[in-house]
Amino acid sequence: MLGLMFVTFIIGRVMPIDPVLAIVGEQASKSTYDAAYEQLGLDRPIIVQFGLYVWDVIHGDFGKSLLTARPVAEDIKRVFPATLELATIGVFAGIVLGVPLGVVAAVKRGSWIDQIARVIALVGYSMPIFWLGLMGLLVFYGILGWVGGPGRVGIFYVDVVPTVTGMILVDSILDRNWAVFKDALSHIVLPASLLGYYSLAYISRMTRSFMLEQLSAEYITTARVKGMSENAVIWRHAFKNIRVQLITVIALSYANLLEGSVLTEIIFSWPGIGSYITTALLSADMNAVMGGTVVVGLIFILLNIFSDLLYKVFDPRAK
Repeated sequence: MLGLMFVTFIIGRVMPIDPVLAIVGEQASKSTYDAAYEQLGLDRPIIVQFGLYVWDVIHGDFGKSLLTARPVAEDIKRVFPATLELATIGVFAGIVLGVPLGVVAAVKRGSWIDQIARVIALVGYSMPIFWLGLMGLLVFYGILGWVGGPGRVGIFYVDVVPTVTGMILVDSILDRNWAVFKDALSHIVLPASLLGYYSLAYISRMTRSFMLEQLSAEYITTARVKGMSENAVIWRHAFKNIRVQLITVIALSYANLLEGSVLTEIIFSWPGIGSYITTALLSADMNAVMGGTVVVGLIFILLNIFSDLLYKVFDPRAK
């Protein structure tokens, strides 16, 4: 985490953008410029500036956003639930569909099922996510009209339900406003399916690889020789031994969706942290960019720690 903060701090300092001019404007007087320069602490040694930056970050202070004129921490708190909701649904779909697909592909190695599973994974890896998003909008929204368009809800349902969690589906359920829930569901299904497909491709491919390794082991042959049923061999023995590896794969997939949904959020006008960081970067709002980057890095770290803790649950040897 300290390394990430150092990198983001250095990038913020070497960018060819004057943070003082971004605040006071190019028409400001020299006295105004100098006052803002000192207020930002830019007159101090670089190591002192970094120490102050770390101190502020530890206390949840990422500075103020130039675009919104609000603290960056408040902006992230406002936009992050939208990304969390989208990524959670996407990774859940990837787990539910990807794990069984990978297992079946490994068990039926070389069959038409295996070939289809490998093609599905290959397309998920190869196709640019922005192209799939645009084609999805064109077909399912523009032509067929099966799903809602860009945004989290239709214009008539904006700010209808009170914000409790920041996740529109959860908030509409808590408010028992089923019209908003239905509209929000129609809007989230396409971008979540897109992220779910990306997650499915990764999870199914890794599951297949892990299962092939286990199915070729001697203990599997021994279990079959003893007359154990094929379902017991697959699920009670082979799959049981890949659960720890799958935890890491799923945790990394979830983290990638949380930080890698930038293009999806832009295409679908989804007001999440990816759109927030991108807009801030294009507007030279470095406080927002640095704050969002640190938060994304923290998510990666926490998910890796959480997956390590789960090892003890699924593998007694880790204790």
